[in-house]
Amino acid sequence: MTLHDQSVCAILLDIEGTTTPVDFIYKALFPYARSHARQFLGRHLSSPEVHADISGLREEHRVDTHQGLNPPLLRHNTPEEELESIVEYIEWLMDRDRKSAPLKSLQGRIWEEGYKRGELRGQVFDDVPRALERWQKQEKKISIFSSGSVLAQKLLFTHATAGDLSRHISHYFDTTVGSKTDKHSYQKIANVLQRLPSEIVFISDVSVELDAAKSAGMQTLLCLRPGNRPQPASTHMLIQTLDEVFP
Repeated sequence: MTLHDQSVCAILLDIEGTTTPVDFIYKALFPYARSHARQFLGRHLSSPEVHADISGLREEHRVDTHQGLNPPLLRHNTPEEELESIVEYIEWLMDRDRKSAPLKSLQGRIWEEGYKRGELRGQVFDDVPRALERWQKQEKKISIFSSGSVLAQKLLFTHATAGDLSRHISHYFDTTVGSKTDKHSYQKIANVLQRLPSEIVFISDVSVELDAAKSAGMQTLLCLRPGNRPQPASTHMLIQTLDEVFP
């Protein structure tokens, strides 16, 4: 189905399964973060930003323990043992695909080094570069809302295999604005963009995220891509490519 609604002046995009193949997230980015976490923390443990992320992980660990989730113990006998236990907890969170803000922040910092070394290149579907260019020419404001950190989002689009796509994107939002399944997150985003929710279309591959955006007053499109998880029946308009959106 093609979207032509000219009342829409802003486009809000999910990343995983919408602009970017799910396999790139789960078979390239996540394994890279996991395999480099120990070395990265060993080099940057004294960094204030990394220290803040670890403090956030410790607090999350306390909550997990209190809730009886049995996370791996955080040990403190030696600096080496403490580092090892933090890495074990990071891996435990990743195994559960936890949308943890401090975890996502650390992953972004690890990926930053990978992009800078040329070991990572951001992958997007073939229709994404031409869609971004087309929408920008149409003077649509383009923003991203992903559970990955803002840093991780910027890195993916700046270092894309298709070239630097960040020039098309005006705003990036992560879960510091709120959960992707909470309508208040989308209301906050509309306020930042200085647009009515009805003037924004949110495109995602996850129907519960679209439900939240729709309840906030946004228009919605469910993106069906190869490799995406099947979604329950919904009233969201379906698209298979961004070529269908303001062609």
